[in-house]
Amino acid sequence: MRWTQTLIPTMKEDPSDAEIPSHRLMLRAGLIRQLMAGAYTYLPLGYRALRKAEAIVREEMERAGAVEVFMPALQPIELFERTGRKSAFGNVLINFLVARGDRKVHMALGPTHEEVVTDLVAHHISSYRQLPLTLYQIQTKFRNEERPRFGVLRTSEFLMKDAYSFHSSLAQLEETYRKMYEAYCRIFARCGLDYVAVEAESGPIGGDASHEFMVPAGNGEDSIVRCANCTYGANLERAETGRKTLLPTPPKEAAPLKTVSTPKVTTIEQVAKLLKIRPDQMIKTLIYVADEQPIAVLIRGDHEANENKVRRALSAGEIKLADEQTILKVTGAPVGFAGPVGLKCDIIADHDVPLIENAVAGANAADAHVTGVTFGRDYNLKATFDLRNAGDGDPCPKCGNRLELVHGIEVGHVFKLGTKYSISLNATYLDEKEQRNPIIMGCYGIGVNRIIASLAETSHDANGLIWPLAVAPYEVLVVTLNATDAETTKVAEQYVKDLEAAGVDVLYDDRDVRPGVKFKDADLVGIPLRIVIGGKGLQQGQVEIKWRTADAPEIAPVKDGARHALRMLAAKKDEQGRLVG
Repeated sequence: MRWTQTLIPTMKEDPSDAEIPSHRLMLRAGLIRQLMAGAYTYLPLGYRALRKAEAIVREEMERAGAVEVFMPALQPIELFERTGRKSAFGNVLINFLVARGDRKVHMALGPTHEEVVTDLVAHHISSYRQLPLTLYQIQTKFRNEERPRFGVLRTSEFLMKDAYSFHSSLAQLEETYRKMYEAYCRIFARCGLDYVAVEAESGPIGGDASHEFMVPAGNGEDSIVRCANCTYGANLERAETGRKTLLPTPPKEAAPLKTVSTPKVTTIEQVAKLLKIRPDQMIKTLIYVADEQPIAVLIRGDHEANENKVRRALSAGEIKLADEQTILKVTGAPVGFAGPVGLKCDIIADHDVPLIENAVAGANAADAHVTGVTFGRDYNLKATFDLRNAGDGDPCPKCGNRLELVHGIEVGHVFKLGTKYSISLNATYLDEKEQRNPIIMGCYGIGVNRIIASLAETSHDANGLIWPLAVAPYEVLVVTLNATDAETTKVAEQYVKDLEAAGVDVLYDDRDVRPGVKFKDADLVGIPLRIVIGGKGLQQGQVEIKWRTADAPEIAPVKDGARHALRMLAAKKDEQGRLVG
């Protein structure tokens, strides 16, 4: 492809509305252009990269045994009503009425396709002999994103690979889950992403396994916890710590329990400031309702409760923060003054709480707190639990090494759906005993756009993008130093012909502009291998061949330059193939 015959509108300056490197570089390199908030046009370079990532996804999905389908983006609203997701999505679901003759048809633009694919299977799968089955598609999804930002990382319209597996047993689901997990590892490795697979929170109906695939990035919107010493990693909702129950013996000379007046002071920060103490000297008492029963959850003042951990600790199906009336009933005080001393409900506590000496907590009375709160004297526990968000420095639950908290971009998610959708949409099968059962499901998603944006976010330098070979828009950029010189043009065009004949994707910069402009654009768009033809080098019978990240070019004779470039490409592909395994 000639540069002069395609559309690559590079920009010299950073766009003022671009917040992060990936957004800035994808605009500057001419990969995308914004149509409106949350909607982008992919220009030729960006679309080529997207299609290459898409091809890798397809290859690995089919290698894992998935079968491709293509489902409608338009979906009847009734399906969402049957699964309860119309109300669960709220404003995120783009839905509308369409006039058809004398009636109105209510439909939605698909944010995902669980309903559609389950409805499909419900009509065509009836026996255990037809299972397991995994269907996938690569389709445009729509969500009414209230705050589109970060370029194509958070948009209202995006390209997604979504796969759905159907099973007659948990053993089948486990096997497919393993295959999908391994396929995801190959996909992201082949795309050149530095990814981390982390445990994720599925919720009470999402099964017992869920993993997110995250790309560590300073501007990532998700928080993940990982261990540098072992393979443990989890998102913040799921991350465990290696702390254990430690119930100390009450000190012999503990400070006396004392009530202090704290009028209209209800938050940890306000109380700490008033009493001139640190938040970690306080006990935060949160009143929840777990399966309709009130429960007090104790957390150290400088920590945040993790509701998923609380739910698991209680073996509860559902938990929610208590309303004002319930809080008044169990504490005798309004919101903001709860404490562990004298509560009229059961208590569970995080591991750190009983270790706080002379703690400050709510007095279970309006406008009052107590000081000197001591475990074993003022409140008791039979055990403690991991109830808070993990953070930097916490012990790893697997090896005990220190955990680190980093930001990441989610590019994929695999999880077990169980029978939520099959029950709602009557997707059943007859087993060996002719008994009808709901089909067991799994779900596996990849944000294809996010693969490209994550690469742009994490693989660049001061001069521009650095594409991995597998998803680069083009593998080789042929640059002429003088586009009006007949000999230079003749050599360049022969190189392009020879490389394309060998199956290489080549972009030929045939523009009649200064060499400096071409070199700046070459670095900006980030094509992996650059061949420079012309000038004194050509006069001396030589060409320069340089990797985008190399400090200096390799010099090759003009007659052997194309073959030399092919050898370099082959060696790079072999190296990357060994890394993927």
